[in-house]
Amino acid sequence: RDSNLISINSEDIVINDCLLVEEGDYIAADGIIIEAHDFSVNESALTGESFAVFKYEKNSVLQGSNVVSGSAILQITAIGSQTQMGKIGISLSLIEEEKTPLEIQINNFVKKMVIAGLIVFLIVWGINYFKTQHLINSLLKALTLAMSILPEEIPVAFTTFMAIGAWRLMKMGIIVKQMKTVETLGSATVICTDKTGTITENKMALAKIYLLKNNEILDIDNIANDYVNEILSMAMWSSEPNPFDPMEIALHKAYTNLIAIDERKNYKFIHEYPLGGKPPMMTHIFKHDNGSQIIAAKGAPEAIIKVSKLNETEKSQIQAAVATLAKEGYRVLGVGQASNNQPNFPKNQEEFSFTFIGLVAFYDPPKANIQEVLQQFYQAGIKVKIITGDNAFTTSAIAKKINFVGYTHSINGDEIMALNEVELQKVVMSTNIYTRMYPDAKLRVIEALKNAGQIVAMTGDGVNDGPALKAAHIGIAMGKKGTSIAKDAASLILVDDDLSKMVDAIA
Repeated sequence: RDSNLISINSEDIVINDCLLVEEGDYIAADGIIIEAHDFSVNESALTGESFAVFKYEKNSVLQGSNVVSGSAILQITAIGSQTQMGKIGISLSLIEEEKTPLEIQINNFVKKMVIAGLIVFLIVWGINYFKTQHLINSLLKALTLAMSILPEEIPVAFTTFMAIGAWRLMKMGIIVKQMKTVETLGSATVICTDKTGTITENKMALAKIYLLKNNEILDIDNIANDYVNEILSMAMWSSEPNPFDPMEIALHKAYTNLIAIDERKNYKFIHEYPLGGKPPMMTHIFKHDNGSQIIAAKGAPEAIIKVSKLNETEKSQIQAAVATLAKEGYRVLGVGQASNNQPNFPKNQEEFSFTFIGLVAFYDPPKANIQEVLQQFYQAGIKVKIITGDNAFTTSAIAKKINFVGYTHSINGDEIMALNEVELQKVVMSTNIYTRMYPDAKLRVIEALKNAGQIVAMTGDGVNDGPALKAAHIGIAMGKKGTSIAKDAASLILVDDDLSKMVDAIA
């Protein structure tokens, strides 16, 4: 404020303040970027997008995002209830809680018993009065019999049973916020699950590599190739020595697991060219004690192609590999290596003459037990639907890997909002994957399933899951990675973020 950099509480931020955010920071309000340096954010809590998103000048950023890399100066455009997160909070307050199937059944039963008691009361009173002609005595006898018919103990008995059920669930690692949810669990017919953080681990893992030397895409789990050491090493050297970015963390982890001799302790980080250019790339230079250097670069495949010596055939092969990996839902980076015989380093990284080594492909891996969990749901006769903010390619690739029923067909949020009620009823019963979903679209799918007579459970962890979690018969939030809005809206919380606990809970 007033050209001075100061620290204030987030609740004291006002519109037009300029906010400096750096790697690892939480963004406290919505804003527009007025200056950015190698800046990317994780917006999965708001959008469901599993990958970090790079942002540039004049791009908007949202409260609730986390800075993955770089730094930026934002001009605040919205605070409090006017932010996207705040608007979702307001929409939550407008959703009315519905009665559970058990509550409806108990109310109907009690009403029928009241009617039966009233009829018995009139009959007994009429017969007694006809025989005795004593009004008060006949009323007391009839009233005593009628009151014995009224089931006033039923709510107490069911509350006791549900409290015992809630206690048993708590021992399994499931916190029950509303006891009436316990009975509804056993009636569930559809489970709508978020992808990022529920089916997947919400962290990057190296999945595949492409080697230009033999024009081959290899699965990281089945590698037996001499060239792998070169590409993994160069990809790791082009990363930060102490990484924060999820993809760079994954590269360091793969290097540790797959490279026999760890050279990191023998090299010193001496020069950095930060992420820059359009498309962007970055270059790091390390020096060994004996004087040898490593000059490694990674970035958008187009950027590495541009600065490398390649013939047209090689360019076509690389572009075909990029297209293949992208269609399978992977985040793809190019990797290059250079040498320098000059005493000084060039001003720009593009001035190096790079050798294109290959591609590294990342994805958000599915949880280890998720395939078994899905099969148990299917065996129990419960339909499973994925509702995510991520893209169709990424979602379908994960769904195929875990043998998800219906992975070949999906529909996105805009298409859902364009359907009329009759069309929507048909779509929600036949489609199991919903991509690029936002809060309004998620809410519409949940309501359509409920209107079709389904008992709906919804799992989620992000802010954007809040309205759907509250609208579902059973809202299930993740205990570890779940946002506070998701936990507030849900009726159950999975302490360990383990969906397998739901199989036992429903049983």
